[in-house]
Amino acid sequence: MMRFLLLFSRQGKLRLQKWFTPMTEREKKKITRDMTTMVLSRQPRSCNFLHWKDLKIIYKRYASLYFCLAIDNQENELIALEVIQRYVELLDKYFGNVCELDIIFNFEKAYFILDEFLIGGEIQETSKQMVNRSIEASDMLQEGDSSEWFEVELFG
Repeated sequence: MMRFLLLFSRQGKLRLQKWFTPMTEREKKKITRDMTTMVLSRQPRSCNFLHWKDLKIIYKRYASLYFCLAIDNQENELIALEVIQRYVELLDKYFGNVCELDIIFNFEKAYFILDEFLIGGEIQETSKQMVNRSIEASDMLQEGDSSEWFEVELFG
C-alpha cells in the first residue's frame, strides 16, 4: 500500500501532497522535511529507491519537480516507479508537457487527476484512456455544457 505521495521542487518547495494514511499535521511536516532533505541531498546518478524507517521511498525527477512515493516494505518498487510514471503521463496529457507552474496554478486539477488514478493508496484505474475520459467529462461538467458531458459518458 502507498502511504504518501509528495511533489516538490528542486528548491524543496512542496507543490502537492497526498496522504493515504492518517497522520497529524506535525508528523506530515516532519516527513515532508525529511523527504525533501533526503532526496535533494542525493547525487543525480543515485538509485531512485531508499529505505526510510519501515517504508520504501521511491522518487523520480522530471524537469524541476521530484515525485516521491512511500510504500510498505513488502511492496514492489518497480510498480511504484510505474505509478509515478503513469501519473506524470496523465499530467502531460492534460497540461501538454506539464511543468511546475501548471501544478502551482492548477493544483486542484492535479489533485483531481491523482484521485481519478489512485484511491486510498491503491491504483483505481490502470487505463490512461479511462482516466482521461473522466477528466474530460469533469471539465465539460464544470463548463456547464451537460449535453456534451452526457455524450462523452455514454459514447466515449
